[in-house]
Amino acid sequence: MIDRGPLPLHLTAATLLRVSAEGMATALVLTVEARTGRAADAGFLQTAATLPYVLSGPLIGHALDRVRRPRPLIMTLAVGYAVAAAALLLMAGRSALGLALLVAAVIGVTEPVVVALTSLLPRYVPAERLPRAYGLEASSYNVAAIAGPGLAAGLASATTGTYAGLAVVASAFVALLVLPLLPIPGPADRPTAPVPHNEQTAGRPDTDQAATQTPGRETAEDSEQTTTEAGAAPSSGPSRASEAALSAPRREMSRGTDADERAATEAGAPQTAGPAGTGEAATHAPHQQTGGSTDADERAAAEAGGGQAAEPFGAGERVGGRGGAKVLVDAVIGGLWVLVENRVLRALTAATSLAWLGWGGIAIAAVLLAGRLDAEPSAGGQFMAAAAVGSLAGSLACARWLRPRHAEQVMVLGLVAFGGALAALAWAPSLLWALLCFLAAGLCEGPVFAATLMLRQRESPPERLGQVNTTGGSLKIGTFAVGAALTGMLADRLGPDGLVLAIAACQFTGAAVGLLLLGATRRGGADERTA
Repeated sequence: MIDRGPLPLHLTAATLLRVSAEGMATALVLTVEARTGRAADAGFLQTAATLPYVLSGPLIGHALDRVRRPRPLIMTLAVGYAVAAAALLLMAGRSALGLALLVAAVIGVTEPVVVALTSLLPRYVPAERLPRAYGLEASSYNVAAIAGPGLAAGLASATTGTYAGLAVVASAFVALLVLPLLPIPGPADRPTAPVPHNEQTAGRPDTDQAATQTPGRETAEDSEQTTTEAGAAPSSGPSRASEAALSAPRREMSRGTDADERAATEAGAPQTAGPAGTGEAATHAPHQQTGGSTDADERAAAEAGGGQAAEPFGAGERVGGRGGAKVLVDAVIGGLWVLVENRVLRALTAATSLAWLGWGGIAIAAVLLAGRLDAEPSAGGQFMAAAAVGSLAGSLACARWLRPRHAEQVMVLGLVAFGGALAALAWAPSLLWALLCFLAAGLCEGPVFAATLMLRQRESPPERLGQVNTTGGSLKIGTFAVGAALTGMLADRLGPDGLVLAIAACQFTGAAVGLLLLGATRRGGADERTA
């Protein structure tokens, strides 16, 4: 058992950085609005600040999982983010657009460190405390989603929009003072206190139910029987704390599973392919990887036949440094391959990516909607804070009641309800009505987020779960960036009401595409069972 000391420092530094990241979009729109009178112009800067995330997110997560001394990398990225954020908010609406876009791109390259910090938790938190630690980590994201836009809006209303980004920048720089106090061990230095086998899987929520819902996977009862035959005790059931941790974005809890599978193989027991770990962040946001190990069946074949199994992406890491290009390919597209190959994950990714295509323009639409309601532009930040409060409430409710077997339905119905709440904004007669609509939209988005995590956990191979989270989050952020750019181009033509209807249409389209692909999944599963 190790001391709890690092966890408060981790939560302090991570929350401060996330407050800055969550408030950046609102602060940027309010700043550009105050200086130029054209809030839509901030859409291009938002795109430049988020689009690089598509590549940098998986690469940073991949590096942090493997670098022996992560502190220099983390500090470099955090300093780069804080300096770039300060520079962009000083330049936005004043400097040449091309130069501001370059600075914004630096934010997109460095910002993944804000969520990649979650991958450090297993290194200084014992296994039996991880569910609670991930629950606190989830709260960090939710608090930041409320505080970031709220602080930007509060400063804009108290002073002028020009200073809306002051709190965002200050939060990042205070985090830089806390980060050096945080012990950041390398991958080999994580806690090694002996943990009983039945505790190693305590952080895997509803694994039994998840396994029985996946066509072609073994049931949890079979897995337990296999483990017992190998000489190990069966794993324990899910805990309430681990269910609460489902609202934490971009995280993995599959540590130790590879060792268990090797032990089972050497004892002569068949390999299991059940899901392990919880599903991001991380996005807001969803960004850790467990890649770099072969699939269980391939490893068993290699050990049984004396030959070398065909290895997936990333195998080059284990062959004396050979295949460096393969390692790079694995870092970038290893998770994408799983998302494309698995039909449930393909449906989930397509649906949520389309939804976030619309959500990319919400900060701009919120500020323009405030103007249509004869309110100050800072009311747009209040709208975003209301959505974050609703999302927090929805996530907490799902952490208590949602189960994996209902995740597909919740994802589809949640997107429909999400779109309906946003569409109601087009007929909002007052500021209070709009606030309630944003609150309702957040309440509907929270379950979609929780269902996303559950489906990724249920369907991902254990050795790819972290990478699937990283890649799925990056795809959503990439479509978010495209949506922000489209909003910048179409805002004048559509107006605030047209924008919110277009954003709502993206949610409806995502739900329809997800439903169609899930229907194909059910038919495919039936074919497999009758083959």
